[in-house]
Amino acid sequence: MLGRASFMVPEGEDDAFWQTVSWTQRIQRVVDEVEQSITRKKMAYSAEHNLNSKQLMIDIKSLAEVMKEFMLLGQIEAWEERIIYCQEMEDKLKRYLDLASLYNSREEILGLFVTEYALIEQLEKLFELHGMLWHTCNDFLRIWPAWMDGPFQDINGEEMVSSMEKWFRASAKCAKMMTNVETKIVAEDLKKRITEFQVNVPFIAALRAPGMRDRHWKKLSEMLGFEVCLSFTTRKFITLKMPEHTPQCEEISEIASKEYGLERSLDKMQAEWMGINFDYKDWHSTGTTILCNIDDLQTQLDDQLLKTQSMQASPSVGPFEDRVKIWLEKLTLMKKIIDEWLKCQMQWTYLEPIFTSEDIMQQMPTEGRRFLQVDRVWRNIMKKLKMNPDAMSVGNDEEIYQDLIQNNKDLDVIQSGLNDYLETKRLAFPRFYFLSNDELLEVLAETKDPLRVQPFLKKIFEGIHLIEFTPHLFIVAMLSEEGERVEFDMIVNPKASKGAVEKWFTQVEQTMKTSLRYVTTRAFKAYAVKSRVEWLLDWPGQVVICVSQMYWTAEVIESICQGNLKEYEQKCTLQLQGIVNKVRGKLTKLERKTIGALIVLDVHARDVVKSLADAQLKDETDFDWICQLRYYFEEEIVMVRMINAGLQYAFEYLGNSPRLVITPLTDRCYRTLMGALHLNLGGAPEGPAGAECNSTADSDDSES
Repeated sequence: MLGRASFMVPEGEDDAFWQTVSWTQRIQRVVDEVEQSITRKKMAYSAEHNLNSKQLMIDIKSLAEVMKEFMLLGQIEAWEERIIYCQEMEDKLKRYLDLASLYNSREEILGLFVTEYALIEQLEKLFELHGMLWHTCNDFLRIWPAWMDGPFQDINGEEMVSSMEKWFRASAKCAKMMTNVETKIVAEDLKKRITEFQVNVPFIAALRAPGMRDRHWKKLSEMLGFEVCLSFTTRKFITLKMPEHTPQCEEISEIASKEYGLERSLDKMQAEWMGINFDYKDWHSTGTTILCNIDDLQTQLDDQLLKTQSMQASPSVGPFEDRVKIWLEKLTLMKKIIDEWLKCQMQWTYLEPIFTSEDIMQQMPTEGRRFLQVDRVWRNIMKKLKMNPDAMSVGNDEEIYQDLIQNNKDLDVIQSGLNDYLETKRLAFPRFYFLSNDELLEVLAETKDPLRVQPFLKKIFEGIHLIEFTPHLFIVAMLSEEGERVEFDMIVNPKASKGAVEKWFTQVEQTMKTSLRYVTTRAFKAYAVKSRVEWLLDWPGQVVICVSQMYWTAEVIESICQGNLKEYEQKCTLQLQGIVNKVRGKLTKLERKTIGALIVLDVHARDVVKSLADAQLKDETDFDWICQLRYYFEEEIVMVRMINAGLQYAFEYLGNSPRLVITPLTDRCYRTLMGALHLNLGGAPEGPAGAECNSTADSDDSES
């Protein structure tokens, strides 16, 4: 086919093709050969396995005969010989059991009939009781001489109690279940010996309590009326009839055990402090360190203080009373040092960046010198800690404790002086009360760079977002958050205050008010000579609203006197329509905000005029009119009146913020707040109705 397609087969490729075609036949031959090999080996393994299995059956029968003979033997005195034979038979039995399991697994693999070795399982159950008997004999009779005549201090009381209980249960079981006469005699004899020795176990266990000391042996001798000591043997104790004095032994043992428990707890607590160090870390770029990761250490300290206090109140603390007292004093001192240390660290880390400022050091020289002394002591303490951070050593250094106490006293004085200093600054410029201590300190610490106060202006002046500086750091204007700029009528020079921030802030406050008064006066005059729609785009939003309200008040009074409120209502509607048309045109974002706020007030003003016209008001002193919020321009002073309350316009810059819709409830808030401010009181409107009158009330605040 490839030839017909004129495809040239590379040389050697056709040989590879024919070799590949013959692979299936060759593979089958290999498979057949392997299967034949497996069959031959399986037959060989099966034959070998059958021989091994028959030999195992013979060995098991042989072992069964030996075991039957052994299980007829008695004579407890020959226990050493019996235990040797017993262990040999147990080893053979275990080996035969393992072989039986191995052969059964091979039979399953080879596909042979699984042989049952029932005899060996019977032997295992039958020999279990005899093995228990001779093992118990061996265990008890081997250690009994050491317990009776060996060193008393070598006896382990707890081990003796558990072993005797185990041996008694084993001997009782053997004595009950043995059927052969000889072995039954052995079991009963063993049980008798164990029972006779059990009488001595309580007093031995009591005297071998781990807490028994010379003082306890002495006290026991006084109670018994004869001398007893640790050098006696059990046989001698029995001769002295100690089993009869078991209650006294147990009483002393209980006391010793409680004291031993306290001693071990104290040793454990002291050992827990080995290797525990105070952790510290570098503190910024100060060149010194502070404590860190101290929570775990404090937890351990508090826990041990409670344990030691409980230990001190224990009736068993007598022999260790002085030691416990000393340990409690060490822990108490460590806790005091840590508390003073953390208190000092908290104040030092707070004050350190403050007194690294040259401006603060110049303004507070006394506190500055005192802090330098505290700083010197702090650095020495941390240097000492770095040389030896061991918690127990540092935590009991009386010198460090006294230094920390003195440091904390000095830091309290410094903190008090700092608070007094901040209070004088706030009294000099009360708006500093709007700043926290940290914020005020940051302002005062940067007197050489007035630009650093920009982030705090929003808290000091509600409407001022930024103040504009010239390259020579003169202040020439204020900017609102909306981007509105109001130029100052006079330049403020912070450098002229010679570092007294409160002085040039006071100048900024005064300039803010005089500048707004100046701009308002100009805007008032310009209103009369220019179209209202064009006029409102030339002035700041706050000034536009103020001047518009003054002209509205004057025009309403004129309309009341002339009796043409209906005509003025139409004029208000036309003015409002003109502003609305202006909004539809192309305006900047700032101009749109100005017009939006003015529309809200113009709508309210139009509604007021309509209500007055509907009421056919004839006199400007009627309550329906004087209950409205009215603006007057009197001798270049803006007065705000409502009913019998009158206040000077404060010229506090508020920016170009939007206004909410004015409702009757808003008017009620206006009246309440105006009355309160007139009486030198205050108010705090809340909720939707209070949001708009809140901003208006700020504008109406008097210049007290």
